[in-house]
Amino acid sequence: MRIQKYMSETGQYSRRETDRLIAAGRVTVNGEVCHKDTVVGERDAVSVDGEIVERQQEVRRVYIVLNKPRGITTTAQPAVEGNIIDFLGYPERIFPVGRLDKDSEGLMLLTNDGSIVNSIMKSEFGHEKEYEVTVDQPVTQLFLEKMASGVEILGGVRTLPCRAWQVSPFVFRIVLTQGLNRQIRRMCKTLGYEVTRLKRVRLINLNLDGLETGDWRELRMLELDELKRMLQGES
Repeated sequence: MRIQKYMSETGQYSRRETDRLIAAGRVTVNGEVCHKDTVVGERDAVSVDGEIVERQQEVRRVYIVLNKPRGITTTAQPAVEGNIIDFLGYPERIFPVGRLDKDSEGLMLLTNDGSIVNSIMKSEFGHEKEYEVTVDQPVTQLFLEKMASGVEILGGVRTLPCRAWQVSPFVFRIVLTQGLNRQIRRMCKTLGYEVTRLKRVRLINLNLDGLETGDWRELRMLELDELKRMLQGES
């Protein structure tokens, strides 16, 4: 359907207001700024000022945890080969929450619930993300202390303090509350290490819970309720 019709069915925007938003470049479809003739498909994600908007309709809310393999791109754009939506092949329209590098693997949350997406993506709440990282040389206590205290990356941006601990000689775990571009890889490189494997194992209260690489499951009611309580407590 045309973008104007989609926006009117959200119950939030008139067609005239939609035209003003489009002209100002504030409306995106799958992350791309749209124009007045944009057509929206069932699997497309529409946002205004970066926040997902959905049509008013009775739909079953879907919440999926995927153990993403390497080589899959976390985008809903169908033109991107190897995108996460095509990989999952889910019959209903869903979209990924946040990103995980193509070369990285592990936990990805996908949903059709825009309110969950917006709450999780608000960086000021400092949601925890835990990763297991393999590097090219032995992990030392000094390395872990420097990672935990913050590392200057991206031309002088210092990362926030975090938790880091050793798992085995070449493997450590780290818990971040921010999500800078390729943050862990850049932090390690600054300290003279190269990441050979990067896997996200937890997002807030969600974990992979025995999922093999490439497998997925819908969230259990208890963990979904807990996630919603945690998000509501921060709103």
